[in-house]
Amino acid sequence: MDYKLVFEQLLKSFHEKHFRYALIGDFALGVLGVSRATTDIGFLGHCDDMPKVHMILCELGYEWLYQSENVSQYKFPLKILGAVDFLHAFREISINMLQRAQEKKIFDETIALKVVTVEDLIGLKVQAMANDKARESSELADIESLLAEHRQSGDWGPLESFFSLFRLDELFGQLKNRYGHAE
Repeated sequence: MDYKLVFEQLLKSFHEKHFRYALIGDFALGVLGVSRATTDIGFLGHCDDMPKVHMILCELGYEWLYQSENVSQYKFPLKILGAVDFLHAFREISINMLQRAQEKKIFDETIALKVVTVEDLIGLKVQAMANDKARESSELADIESLLAEHRQSGDWGPLESFFSLFRLDELFGQLKNRYGHAE
């Protein structure tokens, strides 16, 4: 998959169509300093803008694989442009994630894009872990890597809310003891 080409094409169209988005998933991990192999690109996108996304992806030649209230998935017929997934932001918590997203530069600072905050990426991983026990070990490893990488700058307040929402207060306490820094 030619990630740079995909980002160039997608982001140009996203900006032209005023699509509200933020990078999430494994590629966001890399942008935030934690390396992990990935085979697709994931975005959080405002639910009201999803018809724009569908039009953009179809115009670029992507095939529509799946859509539900929560997600949309597309795949290009050739590996070079790969798969692109969208998590739909329609609840207040996910719309706030879009508003907090920060611009980051990738590919030797040649491409600028919005990326969810470290705390929000951890929140999404907490949700994934809570919703699918089979993903627990990989999501927890990602969470711990993010906490280790951002030990000095992380905000534990929002993290506590995410863990509490999914009744993972004990795990939150363990992680804060392990990765929290002295106030």
